[in-house]
Amino acid sequence: MQKEKLQRLTDQLIKYTSEADDIYEGVREAGKEKDFFSEVKPFADQVKEACVQWESGMKEWMKETEFKHLFPEQIEQTAHNLSDVAVQAFFPKTSYKRFKSHVQSVEFILHHVKAEIERILS
Repeated sequence: MQKEKLQRLTDQLIKYTSEADDIYEGVREAGKEKDFFSEVKPFADQVKEACVQWESGMKEWMKETEFKHLFPEQIEQTAHNLSDVAVQAFFPKTSYKRFKSHVQSVEFILHHVKAEIERILS
């Protein structure tokens, strides 16, 4: 996979994480779940597809390039956590602490990946 595409996917995943966080804040405030088929599933499917592409592309790239302080397991876990967050964001009963913890860890790794990609490509 092209390195520039992975860079764009990483940026997209950062946006999805922020969007999921905003959705969660909104549903918590309203105290009302969103409709599964019209809102939850389309967003979750979009995020899942991007995560799958990003994870496989990053793991391939990591086989040929050394990333500082990043490991394939972190890529897997981040993709998995973001896929979970994309669904959990729509439900106000989701644990606040757990949700925010996942968002924070996803953002941390994605920003670290972004910085590493920029370092490698420059």
